[in-house]
Parts: sequence; C-alpha cells; structure tokens
Amino acid sequence: MITNLKEIKLFTGNANKPLAEKIAKKLGVRLGDMELNTFSDGEINCNIKESVRGRDVFLIQSTAQPVNDSLMELLIMIDAMQRASAGRVTAVMPYFGYARQDRKARARDPITAKLVANLLTGAGADRVLTMDLHADQIQGFFDIPVDNLHGSPILMDYFAAKGDVECVVSPDVGSVKRARKVAETLGVPLAIIDKRRPKANVMEVMSIIGDVKDKKCLMIDDMIDTAGTICQGAQALKDAGATGVYAGCTHGVLSGPAIERLEKSVIDQVVFLDTINIHADKMLKKFKVLSTADIFSRAIDTIYMDKPMSRLYD
Repeated sequence: MITNLKEIKLFTGNANKPLAEKIAKKLGVRLGDMELNTFSDGEINCNIKESVRGRDVFLIQSTAQPVNDSLMELLIMIDAMQRASAGRVTAVMPYFGYARQDRKARARDPITAKLVANLLTGAGADRVLTMDLHADQIQGFFDIPVDNLHGSPILMDYFAAKGDVECVVSPDVGSVKRARKVAETLGVPLAIIDKRRPKANVMEVMSIIGDVKDKKCLMIDDMIDTAGTICQGAQALKDAGATGVYAGCTHGVLSGPAIERLEKSVIDQVVFLDTINIHADKMLKKFKVLSTADIFSRAIDTIYMDKPMSRLYD
C-alpha cells in the first residue's frame, strides 16, 4: 500500500503490540526498532535504534491498562521522536483513555480529557488518530488535527452477516446516535434503556423505551468497563421478554468485576474490537474480537499521502 517506504515509520508502545503488528503487515512495512525500558524506580526510558530524521512517524499506543504507564509511554515516545528531528509525529491511539471525564459534572471536578489533550500537544504530537471517542467534542480540546474513526461499521458488518438481530438497543441516552445508525443499517427497530446512575460504575435501570418482546436484541455501546451497565441492561431486556441478547462495543476495557459479571450475565455473545488487547486469561467463550487493523492502516496511509480523510467516513 505504501508507495514511498523511505518516508514512513511505524513504532509501537507496549499497550497493544498485536494490533500494531497487524497494521504494519497491512501497510507492508515493518515496525520501527525501539526499546521501552523501565528503571528500577518505575521511570520509563525510550531508546530509538534507527534514524527518524525528517520521517513521517506514527506511534501506535492505546492508553489502556495500566492506563498511566501507557499514557506516559506515549508522551515519552512523542518527545523522543521530536528530539530526534522527526518530520511529523502522529499519535495513533485506538483507545483514548481519560475521555469519560470530558466536562465538570460536579463542582471541583477535573476535565482530564482536556488535560490529556494538552499533554499530547505539549509533548510534540502533530496529529492524533483515534477511534470512537467517548464524546465527539473532545476533538475540540485539541489545537492540532484529530481524526476520530468509527468502529460501528465493523460491528454492523459482523451482525448483518449473522442475520438474526431483530432490535438494536441503546444502553443509555448518550449512545442513542450510535445505536440508531446501526439500527437503520440493519433495518430493525431501535429501543432505549432509560437509566439512572446513582454513582460511578453503578447503574439502576428505570425503564425500556421500545418493544423488545420476543426479539433478539443487540446492545451497542462505545466501551465496556466494569460491565455493570451492559449486564443490567441485558437482564432488563430479558425481563421485558427479549429472546436473546448480543452486545457489541468498540473498547473492551474490562476492569474490576467485568469478566465475572459478563460470564454470569444473560448475554449470549459479546463482540469487541481490538483497540485494547484482551489477554488470553480474560477471554470467555462468549467473547468475539474483530480487528481494526484494516481501517487504521487505511487511515495511516491516507494521512501519510495527504489525502482526504472523508473517504474513511463515507
């Protein structure tokens, strides 16, 4: 795919090497030679073992668990590339951590999504490429270009091929736009779970807007973290008469009790994208992981060739 192999360089941190390797293979290039080491006190050191002077550098790193280490690795890599005279540095963040704190929900709350934007820009990133930001307005926190890819087409293709989805369900009001687009594409009705969240990571289902009785339902969301929302929502659908429940999400954060909750839940299958590397010890039989390597490789090629990104959104 790449036509000028002398100009592009791909590097990866430790957060999601399998995805980085797939992207490099799609592009027909090798991952750059770089070492990320940790000193005995926990400080991270980056050693770039090849020239990047004047090159178009893409750093592939999700800010996934351990979140702070992954973010610090990315910032250090960006700084190292700039100090090594890279021509342009693009932070490829399949999963953008800290995105849920995008506003002051309460007095004296931080806005960490803006803080991370400042850190990336301050470290020297010239551009950010990510997927399914928790809130689209986070793009406005940056003074550099931000490309926010959509993962829902990959999920839609998978469930369209299954052919048995009869209703798409948004687990909350915030995901309605995403769920509606999936429902329209699949040609099925939309339902919404109206919920109240008393405190962080605790959800109380209030009611279901729409008819789910005797239907196989697909719940669509951008991420599954502790899985409380998706599991309680699935149980509410079953209680309302749904015959089956699938769940599809872009980011499988899977922290805390998530694995145990999903294993015991009434969900028949959970489909993730590989923006976060799900380790083998967390994989359940009901899990399915789809690759984002194709769309990220096409996006990197588009940025590198200075072509319009709009073709990836059509």
